[in-house]
Amino acid sequence: MTAATPLRAPFAAPVEATGGAVLDVVVPVHNEERDLGPCVRRLHRHLTENFPYAFRITVADNASTDTTLAVADALADEFAEVAVVHLDEKGRGRALRTVWSASDAPVLAYMDVDLSTDLNALFPLVAPLISGHSDLAIGSRLAPTSRVVRGVKREVISRCYNVLLRGTLRARFSDAQCGFKAIRADVARRLLPLVEDTGWFFDTELLVLAERSGLRIHEVPVDWVDDPDSRVDVVSTAIADLKGVARVGHALATGALPVARLREEFGREPLAAEPSPDEMAGVTPGLTGQMVRFAAIGVISTLAFLLLYTLFRGVLGPQPSNLLALVITAVANTAANRRLTFGIRGRRHAGRSQVEGLVVFGLGLVLTSGSLALLGVLAPAASHAVELAVLIVANLVATLLRFVAYRAWVFHPRRQRA
Repeated sequence: MTAATPLRAPFAAPVEATGGAVLDVVVPVHNEERDLGPCVRRLHRHLTENFPYAFRITVADNASTDTTLAVADALADEFAEVAVVHLDEKGRGRALRTVWSASDAPVLAYMDVDLSTDLNALFPLVAPLISGHSDLAIGSRLAPTSRVVRGVKREVISRCYNVLLRGTLRARFSDAQCGFKAIRADVARRLLPLVEDTGWFFDTELLVLAERSGLRIHEVPVDWVDDPDSRVDVVSTAIADLKGVARVGHALATGALPVARLREEFGREPLAAEPSPDEMAGVTPGLTGQMVRFAAIGVISTLAFLLLYTLFRGVLGPQPSNLLALVITAVANTAANRRLTFGIRGRRHAGRSQVEGLVVFGLGLVLTSGSLALLGVLAPAASHAVELAVLIVANLVATLLRFVAYRAWVFHPRRQRA
């Protein structure tokens, strides 16, 4: 009898110092003439004193219209380890793809110019990539041991975004948006041509593709102090992210992203076989148990919806806030009910369930949006408290319809076994 062949290839080879830079840290900037100098000097000092390998800091100027490029050029003259790349178009993703694709360093990283992350996390971030243990690494502000100083609004939005990724794209990493990431160059060369986004969604798309390809993503808890002067447009970024989630989800569902081939090429086949259809379908609990669990999830979803609606209301207005809050809570609600209420495990039909859950969500959107529109006609001067009361009633009706649709259609046992 021959020995079984391992399903997972051994770790990648450790990085060897060859005289060039082992680590290339990219700092993407757009109109950062004030912060760029202090950032690069602090980063250079930290790497000189604490990093045991040769390094490079690359300033990627994204079509700045102030003196950022001149400041970057002066820093390159001051420090031999600083390089500058100028792009005529904006986009963090575009900057990272451009620099990472051309870099000769075996380990590539990036961080935001505000240096919100404590630099003591930099070596723990890249060490598993240098050793060959991991393929990508991310800083996580949502890990239990992370220490984070940030406003409630940004905290809620960040956590909701990651819930959305888990529900729609089955992401397992904890923090997609932290501006503190690294990747092995050999992995980047394989993945970057498949990543389409050139803006803020670039990180998420790269991580999802890597995870689906079976690559190992190392997470580092970070100490993070939010930049109060952040210029990120929350509304436009959120809309772009939702479009990106839909695009990547469609590409995964249709096979447009060749994750199976990448898995094979990287030697990252799963260690365990997929559960059987019966195991994935599970045993549907009784009606009483289903109702209790559904009600508990519904209460949490409603509270989350109201919180999100209140957060978004001052920026987006009633209807867009209602839509965005409903999308986020609907995805999380579908995923929670699939597993907890109807006892369905595994990945089989998970994508179909989310699509059908969004159809059911459409009914809720019609009810809640219709109620807001009717309130605007009947009582245009209604207070925010009245708005919330109307939305609560509409959500209760939508919740009842959702339970019926889930039980009779989306999560019916016969459909899960098909």
